Amino acid sequence: MPTDPARALITTWSDHLRTAPRKPRIALAEGTDPRTLWAAARLAEQGAVTPVLTGDPTRVRELAADLDLKLPEDPEALDILDPAALAADPRCTDALGEALAARRRLTTHDRRELAADPLFLTATALRLGDVDGCVAGSDRPTADVLRAGLYVVGLAPGIRTLSSSFLMVLPDGRALGYGDCAVVVDPTSAELADIARATATTYRQLTGERPRVALLSFSTKGSARHHQVDRVRDAVRLLRAAAPDLEADGDLQYDAASVPAIGRAKAPASRIAGHANTFIFPGLAAGNIGYKIAQRVGGATAIGPLLQGLAAPLHDLSRGCSGSDITALALATAVQATVSGPDRPSHTR
Repeated sequence: MPTDPARALITTWSDHLRTAPRKPRIALAEGTDPRTLWAAARLAEQGAVTPVLTGDPTRVRELAADLDLKLPEDPEALDILDPAALAADPRCTDALGEALAARRRLTTHDRRELAADPLFLTATALRLGDVDGCVAGSDRPTADVLRAGLYVVGLAPGIRTLSSSFLMVLPDGRALGYGDCAVVVDPTSAELADIARATATTYRQLTGERPRVALLSFSTKGSARHHQVDRVRDAVRLLRAAAPDLEADGDLQYDAASVPAIGRAKAPASRIAGHANTFIFPGLAAGNIGYKIAQRVGGATAIGPLLQGLAAPLHDLSRGCSGSDITALALATAVQATVSGPDRPSHTR
């Protein structure tokens, strides 16, 4: 559940969204989950986005009433996507069929099941531009959400790596970017460079601050010799070649990257050491463990995982999420939708 510092950041997002030319429509794919219903009611009340629930409309409203939640009837305040109607809509079925046609390993049975899956139908609405972003996964495994993203939404032009990051809001109010903590298990140097660029973009979008990127290792500036250190150092070289304006350095240990005095002692020539706000872990084991230590021991609020590299914002929830977590991630998704590039399909409802 978001802490007070995280709530301050979320309020900033809401204020930003209220100045947008129109309210972003953010799909909540598990529309009959009580936590999702609570989040949708809260989002509708706040008025910064239009929550769009996926589910049978009658069932959705019955469940909401059972929970004493008031869902607006005005579709500009809250909308509902009926999976049965989507599955019968030629515009939707054609788009989903086209997306799945590229997945040659899928069997006919697989395609039939996915064509009726509410998660994949919601992702199709995102592909078509009927919604601006999507939050899913409160009752689905991360693998299902990743497949919906890759199969239906697809990677953005020029992107090679689907990855993720968390926005970690510390008790003192500082926000840090952590990547990758949920998707790429054992990244190559090229993938680490991609993850660094994507995490920096996510950090800038959600905080408005300039990212200062540290590629982490158990070594600082060659203090240890190992092929895992070499992979990080190679990633730094690739990153600098691909994004010369991005402030980044590595290999850096976490303390050298984050504590000014230690950064000066261990890497005096580095402009990033001691001042990083975006941290790239060398693999999923380190990243996943690291964000959970920061969350459970350090008291940080973890917003995410935020998927990176898709053609439109689609983000994954932990199945242990709260309604407040869903609300926060929906607002983050909306902020990203308002700052995404011009290649997004326009909303045509």
